[in-house]
Amino acid sequence: MFSKIASALGAAVIVGGALLGLTAPAQAESAPGCGAVTQIGSTAYIKSGSTTIGSVKQFKGCNKNWAYTYVWEGFRSSHSNWEVCVSVATGASAPYSLEGLQCHGKKADNWSSGTNTLNVCTHAVGNIKWGGNTPTARTSVRC
Repeated sequence: MFSKIASALGAAVIVGGALLGLTAPAQAESAPGCGAVTQIGSTAYIKSGSTTIGSVKQFKGCNKNWAYTYVWEGFRSSHSNWEVCVSVATGASAPYSLEGLQCHGKKADNWSSGTNTLNVCTHAVGNIKWGGNTPTARTSVRC
């Protein structure tokens, strides 16, 4: 199962079709069980074709790294079912190791588990899966 999820997170699938009513992403809340966290690295955007459907961010706080994925409201309002996955990926180049992987169905946002990876290179990886589609995005690598 890990390899299936890792594969899904590692490969972006570009899909066609327009999505209606997309809005800007909301601000991330505090990491679960941690509280205030600080974003590190860039924000990445999950796209379906040329339409942005979600965002991915990496944070640090409570002596851990955290990954966060937000599914934009326009996607949620036009789809009845999806799964959102997020993970902290370690390493400066492929192959990456996925840490703190969390996948949940029909959630607006999803946090990875906190990972003890502040001393290694990391980035956040997230995807939104529905039907046969699994578009993925990753933030910049932070060492």
